[in-house]
Amino acid sequence: MDAVTPKGHETADTHSHLVRPQEMEWQKTRFPGCEAKTLLFDRTTGLMTALMRFEPGAVLPDHEHVNIEQSYVLEGSLVDKEGPAKDMECNAGEFIWREAGSRHVAWCPGGALILAIFQVPNKFFEADGRVVDAAGQDWDETWGHTGKT
Repeated sequence: MDAVTPKGHETADTHSHLVRPQEMEWQKTRFPGCEAKTLLFDRTTGLMTALMRFEPGAVLPDHEHVNIEQSYVLEGSLVDKEGPAKDMECNAGEFIWREAGSRHVAWCPGGALILAIFQVPNKFFEADGRVVDAAGQDWDETWGHTGKT
């Protein structure tokens, strides 16, 4: 399991991993207007916790939550643009979780800062029929071993 820990950090407690997001750089994603700070990432299972920052109007295209996804909106709002919960809005100070298999398009009309927890990476559905992860890698090749299809 990868934990983002300041380099040179020494501790006698190998079970606790202190992460200082304020010292981390925002990383661009392949989605315009969306940046992330990965706080925890398990390369074997895909478990990830991240701070996600969205510019006003940023959209996360058609995707499926392969397992439970949890989001706590710290600033702004997260809105279902398309899908079964169309127009559902989660505002600052609110928490939303989505069941395995839920699929939608999400957007942040006024921008947002969100703490997001993924048990398995999302499946993104490309216009050309490919199914990829957030990094654009073939989902089955990269995450099929998780047993969550």
